[in-house]
Amino acid sequence: MSLRDGYHAVPAGKLADVQTFLEMRAKPALRPSPQGPWRLERLRRPELRRYRDAVHRVGDDYLWCVRLAMTDDELQRFLLDPRVEAYLLVTEDDDQGVLELDFRVERECELSLFGVSSGLIRTGAGRWLMNQAIETAWSHPIERFWLHTCTLDHPSALAFYRRSGFAVFKREVEVYDDPRVLGITRKDAAPHVPIL
Repeated sequence: MSLRDGYHAVPAGKLADVQTFLEMRAKPALRPSPQGPWRLERLRRPELRRYRDAVHRVGDDYLWCVRLAMTDDELQRFLLDPRVEAYLLVTEDDDQGVLELDFRVERECELSLFGVSSGLIRTGAGRWLMNQAIETAWSHPIERFWLHTCTLDHPSALAFYRRSGFAVFKREVEVYDDPRVLGITRKDAAPHVPIL
């Protein structure tokens, strides 16, 4: 089904966004990045509260909710799957970035979660984290590295992914429950997006 031109009602308690899907089919040259006061920590035995706190810290402004809506058992199973690699960007103070690489589809890697906290935007931490993601993904026997971003993400996200070597291959409209209404994120998260 394709949408007709014009406006389409979004029910109360729902959000709508445009998802843009991007991919790379070969490892690109890495863009320069600073070596800041941060490090990457792989979560081999994840502490669920710590992980959720990091996802909130990075994603509440963009209404990230998929990991937050999972039960403890679901999140534990996902993070302990040997085909999933979950990392935190750690600063001297706290966990300030999230990176998930999902290898559950053969010969592919999905960048299923990626971001840094608002305090690290424009510090080079995002570029550093992306370079880590690219290096790690392409160290596996994959033919495709892909992700999706949406109109609720940071306004620079799409351009950042394109500069990183990803190319757009499709777009979709997504309608889903507002995580603020469900109590998954704070009611005051993403104040630029009205709650209906």
